[in-house]
Amino acid sequence: MPEHQQYRGDAVVNPETHHEESDVNVRALLWFVAIFIVFAVVAHVLIWVMFRYFREIARGETNPPLTAIARPADADVPQLPRLQPFPQPRPPYEDTPVIDLEQMRRNEDQALRNPAWIDRQKGTVRLPIDVAKRLAVQRGFPVVNP
Repeated sequence: MPEHQQYRGDAVVNPETHHEESDVNVRALLWFVAIFIVFAVVAHVLIWVMFRYFREIARGETNPPLTAIARPADADVPQLPRLQPFPQPRPPYEDTPVIDLEQMRRNEDQALRNPAWIDRQKGTVRLPIDVAKRLAVQRGFPVVNP
């Protein structure tokens, strides 16, 4: 053990080691915090002003209509029934939107694959999709002159 160590109570004291006082520049740190707070306040005030400006635009300053056609008063309200009715409790999966969608798709597939009359007086029929494609290829498509 080196002989230059000194003891004060239970602590070892090294006279060659001193406290470092230049680690942190407290003045620069305080300036940074002050500038940061000022910029934060300015940013928040600017965001608040922009929010108020955009809110006023959204509330009432609407652009004039692009056409002269009058818009119906009830154009924003969908037609009745607005929701799928469930007047009385039903067993699960008897009349739900999922079942309704499956039934609608089944009806669409049936309309695509089975012939039917659309208008008997005019002679308009609905053909299965495969037959309609085959006829379109055989007869050709109409040519439109520009």
